[in-house]
Amino acid sequence: MKTIQRKFIDWKKTGRSLQLLREDNIELRRCVCGALKHDKGDCGGVCADCRYEMDNHISRKELSEVFGVSESVIFNWENGRSEVDYENLLFYAQISKKELSEIVVFMD
Repeated sequence: MKTIQRKFIDWKKTGRSLQLLREDNIELRRCVCGALKHDKGDCGGVCADCRYEMDNHISRKELSEVFGVSESVIFNWENGRSEVDYENLLFYAQISKKELSEIVVFMD
Protein backbone atom coordinates (compact mmCIF):
# COMPACT_ATOMS: atom_id res chain seq x y z
CA MET A 1 0.00 0.00 0.00
CA LYS A 2 1.30 3.43 -0.94
CA THR A 3 1.89 5.81 1.95
CA ILE A 4 0.06 9.10 1.64
CA GLN A 5 1.80 12.08 3.14
CA ARG A 6 -0.49 14.24 5.19
CA LYS A 7 -0.45 17.91 4.25
CA PHE A 8 -0.62 20.67 6.81
CA ILE A 9 -1.84 24.18 6.17
CA ASP A 10 0.72 26.94 6.54
CA TRP A 11 -1.55 29.41 8.34
CA LYS A 12 0.91 32.29 8.09
CA LYS A 13 1.10 32.01 4.28
CA THR A 14 -2.61 31.29 3.98
CA GLY A 15 -3.27 34.38 6.08
CA ARG A 16 -1.14 36.44 3.73
CA SER A 17 -3.16 35.04 0.85
CA LEU A 18 -6.37 36.18 2.58
CA GLN A 19 -4.90 39.62 3.17
CA LEU A 20 -3.93 39.99 -0.48
CA LEU A 21 -7.47 39.05 -1.50
CA ARG A 22 -8.91 41.64 0.88
CA GLU A 23 -6.60 44.27 -0.56
CA ASP A 24 -7.18 43.56 -4.24
CA ASN A 25 -10.14 41.47 -5.34
CA ILE A 26 -13.03 43.18 -7.12
CA GLU A 27 -15.34 40.18 -6.62
CA LEU A 28 -14.82 40.35 -2.87
CA ARG A 29 -15.40 44.12 -3.00
CA ARG A 30 -18.68 43.60 -4.86
CA CYS A 31 -19.85 41.07 -2.31
CA VAL A 32 -18.96 43.31 0.61
CA CYS A 33 -20.57 46.31 -1.06
CA GLY A 34 -23.79 44.38 -1.64
CA ALA A 35 -23.83 42.75 1.79
CA LEU A 36 -23.30 46.04 3.60
CA LYS A 37 -25.70 47.86 1.27
CA HIS A 38 -23.24 50.60 0.41
CA ASP A 39 -25.33 51.15 -2.69
CA LYS A 40 -28.23 52.55 -0.58
CA GLY A 41 -30.68 50.27 -2.36
CA ASP A 42 -30.31 51.59 -5.88
CA CYS A 43 -27.75 49.12 -7.15
CA GLY A 44 -28.36 47.85 -10.65
CA GLY A 45 -25.83 45.08 -10.19
CA VAL A 46 -23.45 46.53 -12.76
CA CYS A 47 -20.40 47.60 -10.79
CA ALA A 48 -18.89 49.37 -13.79
CA ASP A 49 -21.89 51.74 -13.70
CA CYS A 50 -21.67 52.28 -9.94
CA ARG A 51 -21.92 55.92 -8.94
CA TYR A 52 -19.87 55.30 -5.81
CA GLU A 53 -16.11 55.49 -6.02
CA MET A 54 -14.94 51.98 -5.39
CA ASP A 55 -11.53 50.46 -5.28
CA ASN A 56 -10.62 46.84 -4.69
CA HIS A 57 -9.46 47.45 -1.11
CA ILE A 58 -11.72 46.30 1.71
CA SER A 59 -11.13 47.26 5.32
CA ARG A 60 -10.94 44.64 8.03
CA LYS A 61 -13.99 46.29 9.59
CA GLU A 62 -16.06 45.82 6.44
CA LEU A 63 -14.96 42.22 6.03
CA SER A 64 -15.60 41.46 9.70
CA GLU A 65 -19.20 42.64 9.27
CA VAL A 66 -19.74 40.27 6.34
CA PHE A 67 -18.23 37.31 8.21
CA GLY A 68 -19.93 38.20 11.50
CA VAL A 69 -16.67 38.28 13.45
CA SER A 70 -14.59 41.03 15.05
CA GLU A 71 -11.87 42.96 13.28
CA SER A 72 -9.32 41.28 15.52
CA VAL A 73 -10.42 37.87 14.20
CA ILE A 74 -9.76 39.04 10.63
CA PHE A 75 -6.40 40.45 11.78
CA ASN A 76 -5.50 37.13 13.43
CA TRP A 77 -6.50 35.15 10.33
CA GLU A 78 -4.40 37.37 8.09
CA ASN A 79 -1.37 37.16 10.35
CA GLY A 80 -1.52 33.40 10.85
CA ARG A 81 -2.26 33.79 14.55
CA SER A 82 -5.43 31.75 14.37
CA GLU A 83 -6.79 29.17 11.98
CA VAL A 84 -9.74 29.92 9.76
CA ASP A 85 -12.47 27.33 10.11
CA TYR A 86 -13.42 25.36 7.02
CA GLU A 87 -16.80 27.05 6.51
CA ASN A 88 -15.22 30.51 6.53
CA LEU A 89 -12.48 29.41 4.13
CA LEU A 90 -15.13 28.10 1.76
CA PHE A 91 -17.15 31.29 2.11
CA TYR A 92 -14.03 33.38 1.45
CA ALA A 93 -13.33 31.37 -1.71
CA GLN A 94 -16.95 31.61 -2.84
CA ILE A 95 -17.31 35.37 -2.46
CA SER A 96 -13.91 36.13 -3.98
CA LYS A 97 -14.62 33.72 -6.87
CA LYS A 98 -11.45 31.74 -6.21
CA GLU A 99 -10.80 28.06 -5.79
CA LEU A 100 -9.95 27.00 -2.28
CA SER A 101 -6.64 25.70 -3.62
CA GLU A 102 -5.79 29.27 -4.70
CA ILE A 103 -6.19 30.53 -1.14
CA VAL A 104 -4.86 27.77 1.10
CA VAL A 105 -1.08 27.33 1.21
CA PHE A 106 0.39 24.06 2.44
CA MET A 107 3.68 23.57 4.25
CA ASP A 108 6.54 22.16 2.19
